[in-house]
Amino acid sequence: MLHKISLENILFLDIETVPEFRDYSEMSEEKKLLWDEKSKYQRKEDFTPEEFYERAGIWSEFGKIICISVGFFSFKNGSRSFRITSFQGEEEKLLRDFTVLLEEYFFQPYHLLCAHNGKEFDFPYIARRMLIHNMRLPSKLNLFGKKPWEVPHLDTLELWKFGDYKHFTSLKLLTHVLGIPSPKEDIDGSMVREVYYEKGELNRIVEYCERDVIAIAQVILKLRQEVLLSDSEIIAVN
Repeated sequence: MLHKISLENILFLDIETVPEFRDYSEMSEEKKLLWDEKSKYQRKEDFTPEEFYERAGIWSEFGKIICISVGFFSFKNGSRSFRITSFQGEEEKLLRDFTVLLEEYFFQPYHLLCAHNGKEFDFPYIARRMLIHNMRLPSKLNLFGKKPWEVPHLDTLELWKFGDYKHFTSLKLLTHVLGIPSPKEDIDGSMVREVYYEKGELNRIVEYCERDVIAIAQVILKLRQEVLLSDSEIIAVN
């Protein structure tokens, strides 16, 4: 089935998220109480709600998106390229810009979105943040009433599970076992909040996010048993 999908019809993506506020103290008293309750199970007795707040970016109700990187294949005159670009900065604007991309270029029924653990994280996170900003969901993220086989999403984690739903494999591990160059250079996910809030280096985060998108595309190529992308085939699009 995977081999029957045209690579040009897939939009590969990855997101980076951080806590909505720099510090726990910046939340309203009501939201602090909600955070205390939401995080109780995960932090147990090991952390106070304030200490645990640095991890708030993984929850869409307490975090925000600072970067969406996307990539897509192009085949022209017998040559292959992988074009990559990013939407970054203020959340509402980047979500609106991303929506324009989906509605103008990736809106056909045969178009698919692809991410690693996207069905559990990236896709629902983006949709929830759009609704929080009172935005209309693009068709590729509006899953209300759709049957499972109508959902236009590919997930490299799900593909690697082969039906083993208790199994989780990180993108870093998956690229390693498949012989794909690791995307985890310079920083990793645990450092994103610090790099964003403490160092103000959004560009580093964008580069990290784009490397993940390339890695996801490489995983799909590997699963299709096709030749991996070379550096010369990867083109940054402003």
